[in-house]
Order: sequence, then C-alpha cells, then structure tokens
Amino acid sequence: MGNLLKVLTCTDLEQEPNFFLDFENAQPTDAEREVWEQVDLVLKDARGVLDELQAYKGAGQEIREAIQNPSDEALQEAAWAAVVHLVGKLKKFYQFSQRLEAALHSLLGPLTSETYDDPTQHLEREQALAKQFAEILHFTLRFDELKMTNPAIQNDFSYYRRTLSRMRINNTPAEGENEVNNEMANRISLFYADATPMLKTLSDSTTKFVSENKNLPIENTTDCLSTMASVCKVMLETPEYRSRFTSEETVSFCLRVMVGVIILYDYVHPVGAFSKSSKIDMKGCIKVLRDQPPNSVEGLLNALR
Repeated sequence: MGNLLKVLTCTDLEQEPNFFLDFENAQPTDAEREVWEQVDLVLKDARGVLDELQAYKGAGQEIREAIQNPSDEALQEAAWAAVVHLVGKLKKFYQFSQRLEAALHSLLGPLTSETYDDPTQHLEREQALAKQFAEILHFTLRFDELKMTNPAIQNDFSYYRRTLSRMRINNTPAEGENEVNNEMANRISLFYADATPMLKTLSDSTTKFVSENKNLPIENTTDCLSTMASVCKVMLETPEYRSRFTSEETVSFCLRVMVGVIILYDYVHPVGAFSKSSKIDMKGCIKVLRDQPPNSVEGLLNALR
C-alpha cells in the first residue's frame, strides 16, 4: 500500500505512446501468422478452462461426511470418487498453465526482437500478437480471481493427497492414482499453493525468457510491458480512443490487461513498477482505475496493493 501512495509523486516519465491498439478486431499480418496460429490454439481453450473453474463446486460435503464417519466404507468411497474426478480437472488446469507458458514465450520472441527500433513500433505494427498477449493477461487475472475465491480447490487436493498416502501405507489399491502420480501431485500442489498461480506462471516464464535470451537486453522485455501498460492507460483516458470500443466489455478487458502487465513488470523489472525510475506512469494508471465505477475495479486495485 505504501508503494501505491509513493508513486503519486512520480512525474519523471518519457513521452507516452499514442496510438489505438485494436483489442477487438486486430488481425494477423503474414509475418505474424505462424506465431498467431500457435497461440490461437491455446487461447481457444482458455474460455473453457475459465468456465470449468467457475463451475467448480468442490467435494466439501462428501469429504465432511467421510471424515465424520471414518468406518463407513460407502462414504469413504463416495468421497474418494468425487475427489478423483475433481483432481482430474485440477490437473487439466495445471497442464493448461504449461501451455500458456509456452504461448507466452512464442509471443515474447517477436514482440521483444530487434526487428523494430522500440516497443511502441512492435505493439503498433504487430497488433494481432499484442492482442493475444493481452488476452493471456486477461485470462490470467480472471483465473486467479476465481481460484482465490474458491477454497474448495486446495481442500479437495489436500484430501486427495492425504487419502492417497493412507492407501499406500495400507497397501490399498487406489483407483484414480494413475490420474495424478506422486511427482505430478507435488507440482500441482505447489501450483495451487500460490495465491495467484497463473500470474506466478507468467512471471516465472517471463523471467525465464529473459535469462534464456542473454543476447537480448532485459529492457526489450520490460519496455514492452511498460509500453503495453501505457497504451492501455492512454486508450482508457482518451475519449477519442475509448469511443472506438464497441463494447463496455472491452473497457473491462483493457483495465484488466493494464493491471496485469503492471504486476508482470513489477515481477520482472529489477527495481519494480513502483520505483521512481519505473517507466510506467503509476499515478496515471491508478487515476484511470479510480475514475471507473468502484464495484468494477476494486479487485484490480486490490491486486495492485
């Protein structure tokens, strides 16, 4: 929270990029098409992942009944069957995070390359890839919001691991164990233990991209992120640009992307998004958020805090 207040005194920023990034209709050029098609395959599945996560109810009742009646085999079996089914979904979400990581790497390559002189040119001339990057950020924040408000996810997985461990000790055959072996269970457990698992995946992936591409200055990546944040802010605060959005959903999309890219920048940049040397106009971004209806942005302000 201190960081959020501290940036309100920071005004030392370069000229902001001023162009319209078409989040609604950007289409790939021939140069973008190969990467765009790879990433599009992943993004097509993202909506289904969010729908499944939103519908995730958990096995709380079955687990409670099994724990309260430890000698009732029927209740134990019912709880196990319910949890095994749900763990299959949790595994699917985790595996999707790995696909998302690969998609992000595919996008960062062209968006941070030396093809153009600066990140503004990249985002302006590679709008279809910039739009996909934005869609990944939008998905990430939405996934993490849903996960944070659903304690059943970690409860179900904890019960699964405890029960599986007990079955192994008792040499009881565990139907469904093949669904998630011990090594996979450890990785999935670490994934869901994080408050914002999908954002951590993206942050780690971006950091990994920077470390693997040592010939590429880190500024190429961080400047791409800060420019994306600036583009979103300018579009939201400029009536001429904002009026070109055909849907209020695009406004929400743009706000979420702006916050997502700020958080990603904060993870990856050596001094973070809230320092005076940051290339993100945090004061302006926070003002844009506060100018929206409070109910629509409280979660995004909390994410920044």
